[in-house]
Amino acid sequence: MNIYDISKIAGVSIATVSRVINNNPNVSEKNRVKVMAAIEESGYTPNVFARGLGLNTMKTIGVMCADSSDPYLAQAVYYIEQNLRKNNYDSLLSCTGYDHETKKKCMDLLLSKRVDAIILVGSNYVESDDRMNDYIRNAAKSVPVMLINAALNAPNVYSTLCDDFSATYEITERFIKQGKREILYLYNSNSYSAIRKLDGFRSAMKANKLHIDEKLIHFISSHSKSVHEVKQSIKSLCDKGITFDGVIASDDVLAIGAIKYAKETGISVPDNLFIAGYNNFDITEYCDPTLTSVDNKLPSLCTHCVATLMSVFSNDTSIPKQTIFSAEIIERQTTKLNQK
Repeated sequence: MNIYDISKIAGVSIATVSRVINNNPNVSEKNRVKVMAAIEESGYTPNVFARGLGLNTMKTIGVMCADSSDPYLAQAVYYIEQNLRKNNYDSLLSCTGYDHETKKKCMDLLLSKRVDAIILVGSNYVESDDRMNDYIRNAAKSVPVMLINAALNAPNVYSTLCDDFSATYEITERFIKQGKREILYLYNSNSYSAIRKLDGFRSAMKANKLHIDEKLIHFISSHSKSVHEVKQSIKSLCDKGITFDGVIASDDVLAIGAIKYAKETGISVPDNLFIAGYNNFDITEYCDPTLTSVDNKLPSLCTHCVATLMSVFSNDTSIPKQTIFSAEIIERQTTKLNQK
């Protein structure tokens, strides 16, 4: 059963059936009743893709994230889908990994599905080599492209992000004010967000006239989320004679690896070592001691991203191309930042 069969049963043109299915007002009530009766009689279910062609919308948003097992990305996808559903939109999720060519292929695949927009979750989609961002610009020629926690200045591209630079600058400065001078900085990505965080750390150290020891800026295998691997990596630093009195990590899991190392080596936290993470995941409350972390306001980022997209759909020309949220430091048991 298809639209042609319905037109024969109802005794109307195919165009009339299409108008009824797509709720087009340019149909007489008499013909509308005929078509609806034919649909009910036959049990016909209009094909979603065909309806999308008629309405010029699939009511579906493409969502890309690198790794759905990553706590940050998984939570972001959850918040996005919840907000899209509230606005009567469905989503198609593509987990792309981190390879650039794969990202491009996934983008093309979503576009082929006739999605109404694409949301890129996470800062790894914006490359430091700007030529590699052409796949985003090209997609934006067809549909709006929304970036979460990254920024790209291009037509029909909208960015919602946290001020990672200022947040990392602030947590570093608060460590310094409590007498921490040898701060180990841990990171595991060279994404847009990761670079902003590292810049914030370096700037705070420079502003307080402290020497930046490059041995204390430690990259742990790209996208690693293994607490054991982080612990072992920190141990290898200490085995080389590198010492530190504070740890600031670009991700909560990295910071928990530092807690694990401290506990196994008998280092008192926070008495002899401050530790802070980033993202403020639920796990910050579950570890022992509980972890001080930077809350990057992920639920607000996702809610605002979807709200911005709905405004784009309604042709609101006043919406900003970029919105930046301020983070908040949530102090727990791994630091004493408010000590006089």
